[in-house]
Amino acid sequence: MAIGQILLGLLESGPRHGYDLKRSYDERFGHARALHYGQVYSTLARLLKNGLVEVESEPGDGPDRKRYAITAAGVTDVADWLAKPEQPEPYLQSTLYNKVVLSLLTGRSAADLLDSQRSEHLRLMRELTRRKTTGDLADQLICDHALFHLEADLRWLELTAARLDQLTAQLRP
Repeated sequence: MAIGQILLGLLESGPRHGYDLKRSYDERFGHARALHYGQVYSTLARLLKNGLVEVESEPGDGPDRKRYAITAAGVTDVADWLAKPEQPEPYLQSTLYNKVVLSLLTGRSAADLLDSQRSEHLRLMRELTRRKTTGDLADQLICDHALFHLEADLRWLELTAARLDQLTAQLRP
């Protein structure tokens, strides 16, 4: 995840303290995993070093008195990041595939492995579906994204189970 670009985007609305950025991030993007303060400040230090933010000091001592503001270069960086499509991740050599092949090569049951994985996918899908019913719109969208990926995985698990005999025959020496 591009935490730097997200923090820059949050700064476009105006200068903020690091703890304000963390709170905003956690409210909008940290539903599954909140940021640690150390990660916020190390990211801000990197953005400062790269000229994407600047520090606006307030009276008083200590790092909690620093307000960070986005620079023109930071605005450009966010705009470029938002305009660039993400590279699709096709998972051409997935761990699940590797486990199926290794199960077959070692004489273990690939069908049992696929059944076990299917159960785990369905368990997570039920959990995400429950979360959607109690969550806000951001939670619903995040859960939908995950559910669609899990559905695709389930289709692959079913197809692979249907082709196990073919795969076993191809793997025999």
